Amino acid sequence: MNILSGATAVVAIVGLACAAQATELKMSHVRPQGATIDVELKDFARSVKDATDGGIDIKIFAASALGDYTVVQEAVSVGAVDMATQPAATGTDRQMQIASFPFLASNWDEARKIYGPEGVLHQTMAELYAKQDITMLAAYPVYFGGISLNRDPIDPGDPSKSNGIKVRVPGIKSFQLTGQALGYIPSPIPFSEAFTAIQTGVVDGVIGSGAEGYYASFRDVTKTYIPANTHFEVWFMIISNESLSSIDAQEQDALKLAAANFEAQRWVVAEEDQGKWEQRLADELGTNVVELTDAQLAAMAAKVRKDVWPQVLADIDAEWGQDILDKARN
Repeated sequence: MNILSGATAVVAIVGLACAAQATELKMSHVRPQGATIDVELKDFARSVKDATDGGIDIKIFAASALGDYTVVQEAVSVGAVDMATQPAATGTDRQMQIASFPFLASNWDEARKIYGPEGVLHQTMAELYAKQDITMLAAYPVYFGGISLNRDPIDPGDPSKSNGIKVRVPGIKSFQLTGQALGYIPSPIPFSEAFTAIQTGVVDGVIGSGAEGYYASFRDVTKTYIPANTHFEVWFMIISNESLSSIDAQEQDALKLAAANFEAQRWVVAEEDQGKWEQRLADELGTNVVELTDAQLAAMAAKVRKDVWPQVLADIDAEWGQDILDKARN
């Protein structure tokens, strides 16, 4: 009996020691529970846990539960939050506006070339995050952006006219200037206040997201959706250098490989996913999804590139930014 008891105790102690070695990492994202990114990140967390034999346990916090994405990025920088998959916050570094440069890519092939693993934007963003003591593990292609309105549109494919419609835009210069160039009256409003602003008539719509984002967060106030391809929405999976260094080299390699696979899989499904969400807006909510011609899309892109690009470049270091744009467009 004593021998058995001793053996049981040893097993229990070993089990506790193994459990104590597991590293828990908190991962933030901006969408509600059950959204596409939430489901995909939970799958990613399981793959990391399996690959590390339970050594890394990633806990997913949806709907900005750890704070607004701008706050979270700063928290990741100082190690207060371990990980996040979210848009780049430009408040700490204006050069990060390069990630959401308006009308940079025109289609999914161009987007993959520019933002994919071998693309100039992928490399550029990794370098910018590194300056903040953050390691970029992966890019996450989301969709091409569009315009959501809680009303009927006015000349939605003609950027030469002012339509007088006031829209919420993120507090990022490129979005504000793009809204203006396309004929809207841009109003910078925090994301957390945007739905109420539309609901109460402070603004009539939103620029800065795409079909999935509008369905997830603004479906009750989206009567019209204009798939204008305003920008290519890409988020980034990031980890604090402090958190990364807290795990051993073998587990770091497993985490990075899982992140690379996560990104590769997303590129496979992202384009189809965008179409599904546009269809859901139309079928489930009765949203008027405006069909724009290639000529209209080209006219919108040309106007923004002419009017907006020089102003944004001046804000982020024109020589630096132009070099990246030249590489992206060639």
